[in-house]
Amino acid sequence: MYVDIIGYSIARPLHFSKVLCIIESCGKPPLRGPQISLYIMATAKKTTKKTASDSTEFAVILAGGKQYKVAVGDVIKIEKIAGEYTLGDKIVFDKVLLVDNGTDTTIGAPYIADATVEALFQKAGKGKTIKVVKYKQKSRYLKKNGHRQPFVEVKISAIK
Repeated sequence: MYVDIIGYSIARPLHFSKVLCIIESCGKPPLRGPQISLYIMATAKKTTKKTASDSTEFAVILAGGKQYKVAVGDVIKIEKIAGEYTLGDKIVFDKVLLVDNGTDTTIGAPYIADATVEALFQKAGKGKTIKVVKYKQKSRYLKKNGHRQPFVEVKISAIK
C-alpha cells in the first residue's frame, strides 16, 4: 500500500499499525478497521491531464490504423504514414470520424465527407527498443531480437 497522508509521502509498503500511528500523530481522530482505507483514499492527490489548447473544438481521425482524438495545437506521434516529408510540410487527414466544435457534434458514417484535419510535419524517428524473446524450454532454443517502431510526429494546425 502506497500512502500520501497530509504532507507525509511514504513510497514503501507499510504495516497497518504504522499508518494508524501516522494518522494519530497528525492530530486527526484515530480510525480503526475499514475507515482507515477510506481516509487514505480521500486524501490521495489527484492528477489532471493538461491540454495544449484552451478551445473546446476537437476531432477524431483515423491515421496509421489507429484513431486519435486531436485538437488544434496538439502534438501526436502517428505510426505507419506513407511518404517522405520535410520539416514544416502540411499533412492533410481526410478520414475524420467525428468533429465537435463545442456546440455541435458531427458523426460520420464511417467518415465525414467534407471534413479535414491539417497538420504540420515536425519529425520522423523510431521509438524505444522492444525486446523480442523466443524461448523453448528443454531444447536449448533461445532467440533474442529488438524492434524499434517508426513514427511521425505532427502538430495539428487546423480542423476544417
